[in-house]
Amino acid sequence: MNILLLTNEYPPNIYGGAGVHVDHLSRELLRIDQGQHRLQILCFGEQSPAAPPAEVSAVAGPNAMFRDLRHASFLETLYRNVVMTGMIGEADLIHCHTWYTYLAGCLLKQVLDAPLVVTLHSLEPHRPWKKEQLGSAYHATSWLEKTALLNADGIIAVSKAMRHDALSLYAIDPQRLRIIYNGIDPHRYTVVERPDILARYGIDPSRPYVLFVGRITRQKGILHLVNALPLLDEGVQVVLCAGAPDTEDIRREMHARVEEARQKTTNPILWISKMVPEEALAALYSHAALFVCPSVYEPFGIINLEAMACATPVVAAAVGGIPEVVVDGETGLLVPFEPVGNGLSDPLQPDKYARDLAGAINTLMRDPQRRRHMGAAARRRVEAHFGWNRIAEQTVHVYEEVVRQHIRK
Repeated sequence: MNILLLTNEYPPNIYGGAGVHVDHLSRELLRIDQGQHRLQILCFGEQSPAAPPAEVSAVAGPNAMFRDLRHASFLETLYRNVVMTGMIGEADLIHCHTWYTYLAGCLLKQVLDAPLVVTLHSLEPHRPWKKEQLGSAYHATSWLEKTALLNADGIIAVSKAMRHDALSLYAIDPQRLRIIYNGIDPHRYTVVERPDILARYGIDPSRPYVLFVGRITRQKGILHLVNALPLLDEGVQVVLCAGAPDTEDIRREMHARVEEARQKTTNPILWISKMVPEEALAALYSHAALFVCPSVYEPFGIINLEAMACATPVVAAAVGGIPEVVVDGETGLLVPFEPVGNGLSDPLQPDKYARDLAGAINTLMRDPQRRRHMGAAARRRVEAHFGWNRIAEQTVHVYEEVVRQHIRK
């Protein structure tokens, strides 16, 4: 097959789970096909074309500034999608990742007369806080998502929860929707004993610490976690690897809440705002007493796999696909989260989720032996169920199925 992948994120420009997925999937596709397939990749950014067998082309943004500054980011995305449509002369199959490439996918499906596959990494109607970042263009991204899913020949959901949500939101034929989990490279994420790396970031290696890694966005629940920090037992070190704020407003809010938390606790709170390289992250995960994922919306949660692969137990929200990754009581603890109209938290009980997070963290921090057992079980679970080789093979099966159905038409 001549496979075309469309993505916003691609190395070295990766900031979320969708980018991690595309990075690993593309490399694994090249490994398992042994030259049988041609793989073309179109992405956003300034990457230089890679050497064969991968063919990577990056689409830069427009030189001219859009007059409508409110929607400049959205309009720039549409521009790149139109450029993508004109860059490819042939493909047997088109595979889109995230709304950033849905327009190009739909157009290329028609122009090339090729089947379209879409992987669902999230669903726009379940991310209402994106209005803070996109303004009214958020309604347009939701429309793009709906259009792509109704036109797709095959749809891949990254969890059972995502499949359920997609079927409840859109009039999708269930026969077109497959579940293929995200994965992890257990060789890149493994137990790494490097106290020198911790010292480099100002972390005391002799003191147990709780770790968070993620973007500063409503979706990741980072502000809920910060609210929980004053409730943690004395003697707990907190490390927040949190950067790339969605907006300037949420950056200021994060700063204010961290400072407030520091005033209410004697525990050190270390905030690392710059991106931590992958090789250093493995050390931070490995040395952490536990990892916390307070996300209020998480279709899958690759970040939990990263921690689990480093034999670190997880405290996470029982939302989306997380319970399919973190086994409550075995590889970590799950905390209930009840969203309301704004998709964030109950305004009548603004501190309940923070209190529940703090309670779960304190429970495990008081029991080092239980943490060790959970960490070992977490590593075993990663090795048994979440390898990229299996994911790539399942994805190729979807490709072959939709191509055969397209030929029959």
